[in-house]
Amino acid sequence: MSSTTNRDVYFIPEPSKWPVVGTIALLTTVIGAVNSIHSGSISLMLPIGILLIAYLFFGWFGTVINESMADNYNPQVDKSFRIGMLWFIFSEVMFFAAFFGALFYARTIAVQWLGGAGNNAMTHELLWPTFDAIWPVLTNPDNTKFVAPKEAMEATGLPAINTAILLSSSVTITIAHHALRARHNNKLVLWLAATVVLGVCFLILQAEEYIHAYNELGLTLNSGIYGSTFFMLTGFHGFHVTMGTTMLIIMLIRSMKNHFTPEKHFAFEAVAWYWHFVDVVWLGLFIFVYWL
Repeated sequence: MSSTTNRDVYFIPEPSKWPVVGTIALLTTVIGAVNSIHSGSISLMLPIGILLIAYLFFGWFGTVINESMADNYNPQVDKSFRIGMLWFIFSEVMFFAAFFGALFYARTIAVQWLGGAGNNAMTHELLWPTFDAIWPVLTNPDNTKFVAPKEAMEATGLPAINTAILLSSSVTITIAHHALRARHNNKLVLWLAATVVLGVCFLILQAEEYIHAYNELGLTLNSGIYGSTFFMLTGFHGFHVTMGTTMLIIMLIRSMKNHFTPEKHFAFEAVAWYWHFVDVVWLGLFIFVYWL
């Protein structure tokens, strides 16, 4: 009679409190954010919700890590994790595709219509007769409430440096992955730490870019469709870099504790996939938001 090991059984976790905690955390955060927007000041519910989300992440992921370290996951569970991560990244692709679509619509359709292109001469005359169909929209016609930025954000300077930083970080995390597969833990920690440093540098330079945009270029969230699309795309990307850097830090700590082996390191791979996705999105941003 054959014996059954943990590797032969598809692991099903015990009933968990974390989905309920997640629901409460997200609901509290959304209500707090809406109240903050309407009141013009930070609602108490917003920081409470953010703290609950942090508690959720640490608690739920901590549970998964403990289950993994206890060798509860068989190859089928590992496959389930991989499929789940691929679907998550696909949802993120669609998330940014919607924003790139908004940029495309504004640049190639809405702006041209306002300028009277095609059969929209009356649209131009009735809605905005002094509007020039030029992207980015920097003009400030008379008798409108439109606050135009002084100039567009150039692709050179900080955006170009940040592009080099993110491309370099894709190289460093790939080297770290190869080191993990080769059981070179010191090399793994070194190159993973380098990736974390590059991620932090990107965020610092993006903060400097935003300060420059607000103080010197007059480029703000209120400066028309150009300002809205610029901060919507770069801001959400910056949030993803922040989350990715946080995950990299956790992977670095786990690597220093020798949690990973060449055979079992899906958590590291998932973060690497996510980081490469963030890098690819930035290339799209650099081309379509800064360069063209």
